[in-house]
This record gives sequence, C-alpha cells and structure tokens, in this order.
Amino acid sequence: MSFKNFILSKVFFKNLGFAIAIVVGVVMMLLIWLNFYTRHGQARPVPDFYGLTLEQTATLAKKSRLGYLVNDSVYTKLVPRGCIAEQNPKPGFKVKKWRNIVLTINAFHPEMVAMPNLVDLPKRQAIALVESSGLEIGLLKYRPDLSIDVVINQLYNGKNISEGDSLQKGSVVDLVLGKGLSNQRTPVPDLMGMNLVPAKNKILVSSLNLGTYIYDNTIINGEDTLNAFVYKQNPEYKDDASLQLGSAIYLWLTVDSARLPVDSTLIIISDTIPDADLINRTTN
Repeated sequence: MSFKNFILSKVFFKNLGFAIAIVVGVVMMLLIWLNFYTRHGQARPVPDFYGLTLEQTATLAKKSRLGYLVNDSVYTKLVPRGCIAEQNPKPGFKVKKWRNIVLTINAFHPEMVAMPNLVDLPKRQAIALVESSGLEIGLLKYRPDLSIDVVINQLYNGKNISEGDSLQKGSVVDLVLGKGLSNQRTPVPDLMGMNLVPAKNKILVSSLNLGTYIYDNTIINGEDTLNAFVYKQNPEYKDDASLQLGSAIYLWLTVDSARLPVDSTLIIISDTIPDADLINRTTN
C-alpha cells in the first residue's frame, strides 16, 4: 500500500482519532488534577494570630484550615512571653487551604545587653547609642547646669546605672540633661498625622517628654495600634508656642483620617513596631 493510500485509509483515521482522544483525555485529567492540587477558588483570609499563645494558635489554625510554622523569636513587651509577635502573611491576606503561616514568637527569656556610658554625650548621640544598644529612651529630666542638652546622669528605675551593667533588651533608660543656667524653652513640635513612634522621637529631639497618649475607639487590634496617627495634641502646635525643657506633650490617636484637621497631612510610617514602653494603653 502506498503512503498516499495509507493516509486516506480508514485505519489511519481510526488511529488518529484514538490518538486525539487520548491527548484530550490526558489534558483534561491534568487540568482537573491541577485544579484540585492548587485548590482553585478556595482562598481564605488569614486570621490574626497576634498575641495568641501557641495553644490558641494551633486551635485557630485548625479551625481556619491553615498550617503554621514558628521560625523565629524576638523579645518585645508588646505581647506576653511565648505569644505570637509577628506573622506572615498579614491578617486578612487570602491564601489557599492548609497554607503555612510563618510566625515569630516572643522569646521566653529576654536577651541581656550591656548599659553604655552616656554621660557627657550630647542628647542626640546619647539617644542613638541607647537605641543601637537594644534599649529604649524613657524620660528626659532637666536640671540647671552649665551644659545644655548634654547627659549628666543615666537612670534605670529611678536609680543610677553604670556602664557595663546588664539590662534586659528593651529596658527603658531615663536621661538627666543640663538645661543651662536660664529657663530655656523649646518650640512645640507639630505632631499631627504622625504615627506614635516617630511622634515620640520628634518629641525627644525637641527636648520634651511624651506624656499620656490615648487611642480612640477605632483602635481594635494590634495592626490598628501600629497604623494609628495623632489627630490631637496638647499643647497644640503654634508658630510661637514654646515649653520649658522636659515638659510633657499629650497625644490622642486614631485610624480615622476624618478626625484630622483639614490643614493637617497624614504621615504614614509603614512596618513600624512601637518601642518597648509604648504598650497596653487604654482606648476610650
């Protein structure tokens, strides 16, 4: 039989039909398997594990049909020891069923750090050194001295602390600074629209202290706390407003941008974690 006759024969068309049917069947089975394997259309929002114990985390993950993996630990005072401090993906992000959520737990035993020597350092340099050492700045206390904004003493829990003494990472250190021999004053900073941590840093740079701060009723969870911004401050910012060194500024925070005055700008600082002494304040 010639090749031309074979191509036009019933046997050839029968075998070609079988081959096409097999290919179509394999492709359909592959698509069905891929749809099952990838769980197409079964995405679900990630719950908020922040602040939960490992037992609570396991219960919530099972209920949400998700897995979890604790791959790191940090030390923070924002959540109790042994509780979840960070998660990835973030709450609300949609993932497939049984996807592993990567969690970071708050360490049971905090890391210890050595107290640096801050005496005779300018305020800005002292603050930078404290933060780079894993500690936090608390109050700035001023007293008459020949120096201005230079560290005279360093305190922990109201008592003198020496260079090299061991402290838990995240401990709060107060600074005693000189204010000169006159009643020097400093301008009131404009904090409207700022998140809490950068607002506190700006207050410290202005030689002032952060007093009480209050979250309004729009703050519901940990993520809201991180995103909250200042919508009111006391004393208010004015071009000619000033305070004595070491005075306190009081803040009110929200996540509702409608509460900002019309002439204020919202300043977003992303992925910012509040420092250790900005914890567990009551909302009104």
